[in-house]
Amino acid sequence: MGRKVKKLDTGNPISDHCYGEAGSLKANITKSENPKKNEKMTVKIQVLSQSAQKIPPIVGYFPSGFDPLKESMEDDETENTSGPVSRVSLFKNTKRTNRFQLVVSGSQVNFVGTNFSGEATAAQSCSYSIGVLDKETQTLKIVPIAGNMIIRLDPKIDGEEEEEDNTAKREMTEEEKKAQKKAREMILPKKTVNLDKKIETLRQGVNAGGDHVIEGSKLLNQDALEEVPFTDDYDRNIPPYDLAATTPETAYPLHKIIFKGEWDYLTDIFDLSEAGERISPNAYPSFVCNRMHTLADIKSEEERRKLARIFSYITHLVKFKDKHSMDGFQSAKNHRFPKMLFRKFSSMFCVPESKRLPNEKVDLLISYVLVLTLYADNFRSNPSDIAKDLRTITGHLRPRLELLGCNFVRDEKRGHLATLSVPLTFPTVKRKRKRG
Repeated sequence: MGRKVKKLDTGNPISDHCYGEAGSLKANITKSENPKKNEKMTVKIQVLSQSAQKIPPIVGYFPSGFDPLKESMEDDETENTSGPVSRVSLFKNTKRTNRFQLVVSGSQVNFVGTNFSGEATAAQSCSYSIGVLDKETQTLKIVPIAGNMIIRLDPKIDGEEEEEDNTAKREMTEEEKKAQKKAREMILPKKTVNLDKKIETLRQGVNAGGDHVIEGSKLLNQDALEEVPFTDDYDRNIPPYDLAATTPETAYPLHKIIFKGEWDYLTDIFDLSEAGERISPNAYPSFVCNRMHTLADIKSEEERRKLARIFSYITHLVKFKDKHSMDGFQSAKNHRFPKMLFRKFSSMFCVPESKRLPNEKVDLLISYVLVLTLYADNFRSNPSDIAKDLRTITGHLRPRLELLGCNFVRDEKRGHLATLSVPLTFPTVKRKRKRG
């Protein structure tokens, strides 16, 4: 599992030096040592905040009914040969520091619980705290539980193989998925639930060939949308494409990249442009800043609106990449994502239990950005400024553009331009022949 970080002292789980004091008040508490007589005590209540230097309390419970207090609970250093010894240990994963394992070890059976499998993976609808009454100082200290970690401790016989990771990776049945979805809808705000349903309907509509899409809150028929055959070959890790396309616009259909219901959330750049305001280079990619002047040259409002929204979509993709990278995190710190787009990007590019994007997902995100830059530059694009936004060099983007079916031509004023020719032709993948 990992390295042992701390042995829990069950006799005194809360130290006076573990937390910083956030506030205090007085209250009357009634204690009843004798059922026939109640004794009142005036205590001072202290609500303590967490400290990064100490681990807050962690709660473990035994669904089997095991009572560790009936056993002799002692420290590791204490020797006890009169009977079985139960001790509590906390382990932390050396690679995934957010993973903990709580172990109550006894003479025959160990009780093990984790914060990354079983009940711990369910949605947390409440937060919890622990109150400890010190009778001598007449103080009631209330401290939060570490990350709301209330861990179920299940019995495990010595020598049994660890199966937590396999359990976590096990695919849920349809009944379990429905039950989880229903439980999630019960605890989440109605606005969030409706947004999830809207995203799912959008995704189903696109996967079905775009017959139905959502615009605003209405379900519309897409009879006017041209149906084009798409290949099922996604091994290239690029956006959906059409090998039979006769124009660059249909080679990578825009409605397969930006869903119909998402256009209404991409109005920021258009509104700023129409108001005559400049966009901040700190808030928008240099690719977008360098092309804002092209909006004023477009006479059709519909075309201006379309290009400005493509700029907005490029911005959100670039900021999403920055948000999940070490060198670009500060750039995306104050960026506001539409909830619909953030959840879509998370499902497309993120992986569970990792804050950073895997390399293949980064390549896919960059491919989406490059296709949209081709749209923005009328399919003749110089990738130098978008390379800066993606925190790479132009030479690294060239093979990615060639993988999208682009060729490079030299322009005297703009340098080497990536052009998309149709029908799409992809470079062949050379594989090494195995020697017998």
